[in-house]
Amino acid sequence: MSDSKSFAHEMLREIYEQPAALRRTLGLYLEGGGLRREVAERLAGWENPAGEVLIAASGSSRHAGLAGEILLEDLCGLAVDVEYASEYSCRGGSDARRPSVIVISQSGETSDTLAALREVSQKGEKTLAITNVDLSTMALEAGVSMPLGAGVEKAIPATKSFTCQLAVLFLLALYEARREGRMDAAELEANIARLQELPGAIEEQLDGWREQMAALAHKYNSANTFLFLGRGIHYAIAREGALKLKEASYVHAEGYPAGELKHGPNALVSDRVPLVVLATVDRALDASVVRYEKTLQLLVEMKTQGAKVIALANAGDRDVAELVTDCVLVQPASEYLLPIAEVIPLQLFAYFMAIERGVDVDRPRNLSKAVVER
Repeated sequence: MSDSKSFAHEMLREIYEQPAALRRTLGLYLEGGGLRREVAERLAGWENPAGEVLIAASGSSRHAGLAGEILLEDLCGLAVDVEYASEYSCRGGSDARRPSVIVISQSGETSDTLAALREVSQKGEKTLAITNVDLSTMALEAGVSMPLGAGVEKAIPATKSFTCQLAVLFLLALYEARREGRMDAAELEANIARLQELPGAIEEQLDGWREQMAALAHKYNSANTFLFLGRGIHYAIAREGALKLKEASYVHAEGYPAGELKHGPNALVSDRVPLVVLATVDRALDASVVRYEKTLQLLVEMKTQGAKVIALANAGDRDVAELVTDCVLVQPASEYLLPIAEVIPLQLFAYFMAIERGVDVDRPRNLSKAVVER
């Protein structure tokens, strides 16, 4: 890995800190090869009796919540809704379902998310906070706190806090799936092993991603807009990749489910509007293979159309590489852990696009680290 003295900005330093941040976060919830008993006891009784969950968050944290929705539904069989905290806190009315509520916030002080937490707490609903500050207001006011081990994040664009949020949501899904009897001991052990291997795999890939994304940022620095596409859990990462690009480099970008491209956005695709397509796959999961095959078909159509496409694909995937303009490789992983790895090249792309455009990447205009009331 590159020496820390080579980091010209905090954002790049924090991107490189992600393996260590993930290891610290895992250490809060795992012991040896298993789940910490005291965490399981803390989570006991949190879940809504009907298995209904509401996730309220904003910005990058909401994108983590979108990934969490898939994790909790697929692995635990829960029914999950994800709300913009800024909308939920001023909707009014009542929710007769009384779901358990997860709030996600890097700072634990985000005003809209805190308002949502307080509203549901007053109604007696069970609450859980995922924050990067274990003594934050949300962590203290929620019924259960699941802190991150990301450490202080100085750059305004969230990087290591986001990947740690994904890791904690995956861990929450493991705890709940085990408690509900939806995951046997062998499967749990296998998932924990994969999770513990991930920081090392990311560490091995960082320098290669850094070099490639710097080159791609230079190549595409004249683009007006990017459309980021993903299916399933990867849609959340398409949204996050687009947000990172907007806030770090001031380049317009939008994230869509890949299947929605032809329902309007395809009219925008041109030489000045490239696509960024998440085309990774977990060969061990049938649903992932189905999504991948549909993405391949989309790439065939985009090649015929003459679109410029940057794709993220599994290392060794020649099918994707032959259909796109540029291919960024990610080591294979399980479907539910791939997002933690694949978002990192997109963070680097946003960083280097900012550098190309002379943006103060650590302090983008009009933005603050925590959106709080003044």
